[in-house]
Amino acid sequence: MKKIFIIIFNIMTQTKKVFIESLKQKNLKWSQQREFILDLFLTTQRHVSTEELYQIAVKKFPQIGYSTVHRTLKLLSECGLASERHFGDRYTRFEKKQKDQHHDHLICTHCGKIIEFESNKIENLQESIAKQKGFKVTHHRLELYGLCSHCKKTTKV
Repeated sequence: MKKIFIIIFNIMTQTKKVFIESLKQKNLKWSQQREFILDLFLTTQRHVSTEELYQIAVKKFPQIGYSTVHRTLKLLSECGLASERHFGDRYTRFEKKQKDQHHDHLICTHCGKIIEFESNKIENLQESIAKQKGFKVTHHRLELYGLCSHCKKTTKV
């Protein structure tokens, strides 16, 4: 347990350094509110919208503003620490960006649940198809839409 805490602490410390350096390059200041939002975002285990993160943040830091949460998430995205995702609803969601760790998504169109998955078979097939077509893939995104196991049982299709 202690090793896991140390690893998480080191990742958070490195992430803060990257974020602080990015803010300096933009002539923006590091603040207690930005640090709080960063820590909250890094400990959130899901794809979070500005609205969702704001609702969590305001319970712990009542004076925080919605626009501060939104701007901070945008800054995290701009400096490469977060990825903006759009899953067919009206929200922009943010997820932690992790180097060299690709995953795809299953999105439930009924409840909005997002399930991450990895598949070497899919990755290899994509590379093979691209190679056959003489195409160089620089990045990609796979999103599959349907019903999660819970909604499949409770929803008539």
